[in-house]
Amino acid sequence: MTELRIEGLTKSYGGGAAAPPVLDGLDLTVPAGALAAVLGPSGCGKTTMLRIIAGFLRADAGTVTVGGRVLTGPGVYLPPEHRQIGIVPQEGALFPHLSVARNVAFGLTALDRTTRRRRTDEMLELVGLPGYGDRMPHELSGGQQQRIALARALAPSPQLVLLDEPFNALDSTLRTGVRADVRAALQATGATAVLVTHDQQEALSTADVVAVVRDGRVAQCDTPQELYRRPANPWVAAFVGDAVLLPATVEYGTASTALGSVSLATPTAVRRTGTVLLRPEQLHLSETAAARGTVTNVCFYGHDTMVTVAVDGLDTPIDVRVAGPLSVHPGEDTGIRITGEAILHS
Repeated sequence: MTELRIEGLTKSYGGGAAAPPVLDGLDLTVPAGALAAVLGPSGCGKTTMLRIIAGFLRADAGTVTVGGRVLTGPGVYLPPEHRQIGIVPQEGALFPHLSVARNVAFGLTALDRTTRRRRTDEMLELVGLPGYGDRMPHELSGGQQQRIALARALAPSPQLVLLDEPFNALDSTLRTGVRADVRAALQATGATAVLVTHDQQEALSTADVVAVVRDGRVAQCDTPQELYRRPANPWVAAFVGDAVLLPATVEYGTASTALGSVSLATPTAVRRTGTVLLRPEQLHLSETAAARGTVTNVCFYGHDTMVTVAVDGLDTPIDVRVAGPLSVHPGEDTGIRITGEAILHS
């Protein structure tokens, strides 16, 4: 089990000294044995970071260490084949002319034939595909191909496993099951792993820690629960889930908003104005609530319904998440009440 530590990672692409950096002093620590999801919008630098860790790109500055061993740093560049890193790319990328067993055993050339075969069988068992060794990649489903790709990455017992948006090509139903299988396999080996994704749900449901990257830096790194409950700023709050941001007058442990008063998770000692964060599931439609508004839109998702309401005193409509179906229509008047605590920002 090995810790990944990234410090001051910087990288620009062309354009000379004036080119804006893709990575701008990025810092990130992944504890030994943890699965970290790196989450961010397109162009934020997450794939560039992954390629530098793997050794496919050279950084302009900064260091990358795994288990205390420097892979990239001032005057140090270890080639990819010497980094002991397993990689699971998008869509599996199996060798189409090799059987499943030969794909898994691809990185085990230093072992004798008997040991190599035993290790291959162990990996197929680990990813839930025992007996598939003689099949060819084209005979497998997309989810099976991804599990074989993971088995191939884990077979040489790497110090670190990198997963580059490996579930993108799978349909939503299959994706959930394969994610669970991959997480279980990583936990069984105790491997330290980094999952790059742009899918918030995938990051929150799969990882031990989530690093949100913005403009080449980590905006916040925390457990999924803390990241959702206590985002570092309004941008992180809006990117990781749906956010309701309300202007407020704050005094000690209470914030007064257009929807009424709400307790603060962290009280403040001074009276001031600011912005408080709530999640849509903290708002409830209620005929007896003092705060009133007009329903402008209703989106039904099966497991819940998102109701958009224009509220008197607010410049923009707010979203209310209600469990299951709901008999409400645009144009109707409704009341809104708040439950739980709010996070104060700015």
